[in-house]
Amino acid sequence: MSQTYDISLKITYEYASPAGASRTLLRMLPRDLPGQQLISGRVSATPAPNWRRDGMDFFGNPTCEMAHDMRLSVITFAFAGRVRRARPIAGLDLSGSWQALAQDLAALRSIAPESPHHFLGPSPRLPAAPEIAAFARETVTEAMSAQAAVEAISARLHADFAFDPEATEVTTTAIEAFRARRGVCQDISHVMITALRAVGIPAGYVSGFLRTLPPEGQPRLEGADAMHAWVRAWCGAETGWIEIDPTNDMLAGADHVTVAYGRDYSDVAPTRGSLRSEGSHVTTHQVDVVPV
Repeated sequence: MSQTYDISLKITYEYASPAGASRTLLRMLPRDLPGQQLISGRVSATPAPNWRRDGMDFFGNPTCEMAHDMRLSVITFAFAGRVRRARPIAGLDLSGSWQALAQDLAALRSIAPESPHHFLGPSPRLPAAPEIAAFARETVTEAMSAQAAVEAISARLHADFAFDPEATEVTTTAIEAFRARRGVCQDISHVMITALRAVGIPAGYVSGFLRTLPPEGQPRLEGADAMHAWVRAWCGAETGWIEIDPTNDMLAGADHVTVAYGRDYSDVAPTRGSLRSEGSHVTTHQVDVVPV
């Protein structure tokens, strides 16, 4: 079984004073993955750029570079497309002890983009955090499998955190969000990744979309109003990577459409760039994920 979605994303910047010479790197196009197919879709900008190059980054995420050599009062970056998402088949937990992951990692020599070695140590947005490490060690037990440890940390974060879009900003650090126990999907995912790495479980950041309209009779998931974030964790050579959404305390499924994989938000930000400007600006995001 599969579900098809029509997806649209618009990110608009309005500048108090016209900006010029803008160059932007976009990660907005959903990936083609096992269980996920990009049927059609295009990334665009209004006004149209003077220069454009489409490519792929180290982790295999589609990228689009754009340059605008003009004065800009308003600029909108957009994605519109259709994605088919397979419904995951629930399987048995075949992961071994989370404490045995060190042996699996030692035997793994690859440093290819999918290698868990990239996702074990500190990353640009996620330095080591002793408070979060202590939280992780309190949460997992020696008897847990790697997957059970991942699920236990997700469940505890879901119980402890209040989803609050007003509590944090995109620059809020993981430790600030952890101490406040409030934030959005980015914050909760960052805290979970830090916690997993602290107990030796490789973990990375997933950006994407979440179904806007829930199936009849089911509650609407938190985080569906903007681009969403969740976590992927490596549970050993036998199990490999699993994806889990700590904001909603659920394994990622047909409601989750992946755009990019990275170590933390800095690797997957939908827009990143530079421009010449002065004064303030306002940013707005619009997301729709509509089942076909």
